[in-house]
Amino acid sequence: MSDCTNNCGSCSADCKDRTAPESFLEESNSLSQVKKVIGIVSGKGGVGKSMVTSLLAVLMNRRNYVTAILDADITGPSIPKAFGLQEKALGTEAGILTVDTDSGIRTMSINSLLEEDSDPVVWRGPIIAGTVKQFWSDVIWGDDVDFMFIDMPPGTGDVPLTVFQSLPVDGIVIVTSPQELVSMIVGKAVKMAQLMNIPILGIVENMSYFVCPDCGQSHAIFGESRIQQVAEEYGIDQVARLPIQPQLASAVDRGAIESVEGPWLDELADLLEGLLNAKVAVPYEDGQIFQHFGHAKQFQLFDIQRGEIKSSELITADCGGHGALAEFLAHQGVRTVLCGGIGDGAIQALAGSGITVAAGVAGPSQEQVELYLKGALTVSNQPTCDRHNQKEHQSAQGEHQCGHEHATGGSCGGQGSCGGSCH
Repeated sequence: MSDCTNNCGSCSADCKDRTAPESFLEESNSLSQVKKVIGIVSGKGGVGKSMVTSLLAVLMNRRNYVTAILDADITGPSIPKAFGLQEKALGTEAGILTVDTDSGIRTMSINSLLEEDSDPVVWRGPIIAGTVKQFWSDVIWGDDVDFMFIDMPPGTGDVPLTVFQSLPVDGIVIVTSPQELVSMIVGKAVKMAQLMNIPILGIVENMSYFVCPDCGQSHAIFGESRIQQVAEEYGIDQVARLPIQPQLASAVDRGAIESVEGPWLDELADLLEGLLNAKVAVPYEDGQIFQHFGHAKQFQLFDIQRGEIKSSELITADCGGHGALAEFLAHQGVRTVLCGGIGDGAIQALAGSGITVAAGVAGPSQEQVELYLKGALTVSNQPTCDRHNQKEHQSAQGEHQCGHEHATGGSCGGQGSCGGSCH
């Protein structure tokens, strides 16, 4: 169409390039508003994923954030045991009430619903996945949750897929152990996250070392750590290492995880805190969310502090191409892009720069950002526009001109600027 304005939000035409937002996201309970959802994943069992989930929730709670834990490991629930929770969940007409820890962390686990903690859950995959979705949609988490941590079962099966597709996951933390096969195991988790366009926030190596109480020397009980090399291989910036510490294991067994203190996850907690104190970018035109991400000449940047808008500014994007634009926004401190139409190539590039995409949104920019921050906006992390073939984008990336380097390496200085639609 020669008269196309590239603004799907104000267009009623049945354009072949226009697609409805493809979203499988479940709506949360009407009495719940969760600002940030963090998945804790592992490629194999027995690496301490539930312990890392619990420690992060405790740490963020100590920093005065409202935290919650959704125990998605239905057949191997560990969260109630780690916190010493004995009471069972109660329900009302409005939904299921959370079981709260001594320090106020809100939890939901299948063991909070079973008559006996030792009762096995002998269910098939679809029922288990459906239960996880109900934990999101039927549980009253409250309207002030800053961080929800999801303790996922190991591997890349039904439940992790359900969580990635059905819940608005802002990023994942991968938990592993110091073994030679760690690269392969981590690789599976990384590739699944990439397929689902979920940013990888960091990696935690549990049982990384043991500090002798007599001599103070560190010993690699399970072999020398390779976590730094693995992190570099997959482009993961944040790395944390947990020691083998009998007191830590004992605290979990006694249900006293909230008594544990240590510096091991402080830097990762700083990164998580930054998610509520970062910037949200919106492709902008005349006060509205511009509906073609790659055509946007301006972006409105919202400075977010503790999940609330403190200020905003308009910036001009001085480059084109997926990798360069993602790097440009990341350099501005952007952690989330709220947009209308966007293609798969752009989503992948943004995720690779640690930026979450919330697509399929139209309307006044500040109003929509406020709704998003409250967890009251239904969005998608899947492509919502398909103007260009992805391969065409990939082949064209090297021909864009801008002042930034591409994520694939090399600076823009090619054969001319892009005149196409780069979503």
